Amino acid sequence: DQSIPPIVAYAGAWHLVLATKDKVLHDSLEYDFEQLKAIMLREELTTLQLIYRESDSLFHSRNPFPVGGVVEDPATGAAAAAFGGYLRDRSIVEAPATITLLQGIAMGRPSTITVGIPLQGGITVSGTAISIE
Repeated sequence: DQSIPPIVAYAGAWHLVLATKDKVLHDSLEYDFEQLKAIMLREELTTLQLIYRESDSLFHSRNPFPVGGVVEDPATGAAAAAFGGYLRDRSIVEAPATITLLQGIAMGRPSTITVGIPLQGGITVSGTAISIE
């Protein structure tokens, strides 16, 4: 999705943001775990944030997290904050705004993350996630 150019965004950790206009492509996630982990460690990335924009305020997110030892993170607050700051800084959304990120659906652990994007200052992140025992 060229309206959301690739960037490395930061909110306490570095997240490579990659967006697609193709929902099928977004929903299919396959990668070489060790190879991606090595690249992410070399580039000092915490997650990759794979984005699909459903509407102006609704986004789907997948976050490969091999540096954390898991294939995918079902709810990534730091990445959501970094994404909100990126959207504001690049005027992709008009602040103030609130967006919703749906994450973890494909892995059976759905979460809803609400991102508050003020005109200036800190990005707020809140939401729900499924608990694990």
